[in-house]
Amino acid sequence: MSKDLQPVIYREYIPTGEEFIRLVESAGWQGITKKGSGQLEAALRQSWLVVSAFKEDRLVGMGRVISDGIFQAFICDLIILPDDQSKGIGTGILSRLLKKCKEQDILMVQLFAAAHKSGFYKKFGFEERPEAAPGMRWVSRDSV
Repeated sequence: MSKDLQPVIYREYIPTGEEFIRLVESAGWQGITKKGSGQLEAALRQSWLVVSAFKEDRLVGMGRVISDGIFQAFICDLIILPDDQSKGIGTGILSRLLKKCKEQDILMVQLFAAAHKSGFYKKFGFEERPEAAPGMRWVSRDSV
């Protein structure tokens, strides 16, 4: 019998900066933790929606939406602790984030997927942007 039978509880919960750093470090994401727990927690608090997943009282994952609440939404920071991946937790979080976007009739919901994770998002109706309209990000900060 599997020891992993604890139910997963999903709720709107903004992780503390320390909890967020633990998730980010578990994912191996680089550079984010340099902001420090205080600034990271402030950033999370400015999210439109944060859904967190718990096993008992232990935070095992989270995802969030940044949005104007009407037209644009961006899903970011969908992170599940490595030992809890492939157990439906990411699906539970993403489903809840998308449900809220659908309820608000948000026209454009976008995201960046981690390497080799686009298949997960395609199951929810996401598609990769065409070459004729690729996404971009600002990296040359000395340009202004």
